[in-house]
Amino acid sequence: MNLNPIAENLNNILKSSNSYILDMLSETGTALFFPKGIVTQSAEAKEKAYRFDATIGMATEKTKTMYLPSIMELLNALTPEEALTYASSYGIKPLREAWKKSEYNKNISLAGKKISLPVVTNAITHGLSVTADMWLKPNDILVLPDKLWGNYNLIFRLYHKVKMETFPLFDNNFKFNISAFEESLIRAGNAQGKVTALLNFPNNPTGYTPTVKEADELADAIERVANMGINIVVIVDDAYFGLIFEDGVLRESIFAKIHGRHPRILCIKLDGPTKEDYVWGLRVGFITYGALWNGENQKLAYDALEQKTGAAVRGTISNACHLSQEVVLKAMSSNTYSEEKQHKYEIMKSRLLEVKRILSDPRFNEVWDVYPFNSGYFMCIRLKNGLDGEKFRVHLLEKYGVGVIASGGSDIRIAFSCLDTDKIKEFFEIMLKAANEFK
Repeated sequence: MNLNPIAENLNNILKSSNSYILDMLSETGTALFFPKGIVTQSAEAKEKAYRFDATIGMATEKTKTMYLPSIMELLNALTPEEALTYASSYGIKPLREAWKKSEYNKNISLAGKKISLPVVTNAITHGLSVTADMWLKPNDILVLPDKLWGNYNLIFRLYHKVKMETFPLFDNNFKFNISAFEESLIRAGNAQGKVTALLNFPNNPTGYTPTVKEADELADAIERVANMGINIVVIVDDAYFGLIFEDGVLRESIFAKIHGRHPRILCIKLDGPTKEDYVWGLRVGFITYGALWNGENQKLAYDALEQKTGAAVRGTISNACHLSQEVVLKAMSSNTYSEEKQHKYEIMKSRLLEVKRILSDPRFNEVWDVYPFNSGYFMCIRLKNGLDGEKFRVHLLEKYGVGVIASGGSDIRIAFSCLDTDKIKEFFEIMLKAANEFK
């Protein structure tokens, strides 16, 4: 494969810094580079052109961004430059730096470890697709729990032709199934010499996050597999990060526990304010890398990965929305940001605790089992008595006007994030009545 000289240079940096990481790249990822084209030249002009800048495809008036007053009236807290202009394909630098700082504040196990400067994506779904572009090729094996977000099928199996191998998230005692996870890694790794794992905590759909002990055991398992000479890419989907509602549960990202364990392990953290800050439609996400590098080349190596990732963003959506990025940045800089987040956290926690209180009633045990849950937006039940989840969902919706998600077989996902605390008892009483009507 003939590569562009810029791509060759980035690959040589990775090779000298950690050749295992270079080997993990897909064919697309190997070929990616950020071209010295319009975007790069415009960035240089923005920095140095003090008289005229005729580089980028935007319109200005008296050197300021051109705008419609009717639009800016809706955005009067922001300047036209903040709201309407193109952002870099990497994302706006102040937001990337602020988010990186927050990663260290939120993850104590990152202390003393180096991570990349996050690259901004159009939320996590786009980040997952960019990650697949860079690190997975057709027929690569992706190991992930059997309780999974349905969009993974579209992103990985349909669009990228990846083989998805699932392991049971819970064992027969409803405990996190570490051994099944490790066995799947070994089986896939022995077959291909490389394996990619996807971990999503708090898990969608179950709302489960491992305990601190389970998280350490999970990280140990990944390290053992790496010690067998297998390259491992660990994709961490932290969409619901921070929403942990019980003691003893891992409160930082599993990314922080795994990063730095072995040179053959590459950790990729996908996160953003979408659920953390309740800004679902702003579509801002981040890709952050964690790896061990040789010698003094850490910054160069991370820069190389950032350039390839920025190129992948450039080649798909050009850049994430500048307006959304500025809104997130200004919110993070607000004096009341932490207080506001804590207030919403307490609301969400009260809902989870009320769900647990209601479901402690033994009447419910006759019609369903409850999967463990302690975090996030969701919880799951497994219907008993041979009741099909889809039939139950339709019956519940058509007769009672209650909507839930049938997530395969007899499983039902419930978003307690959408249930006011004082309505939760009524909700589950209706579900119980509907289930008993099938008996």
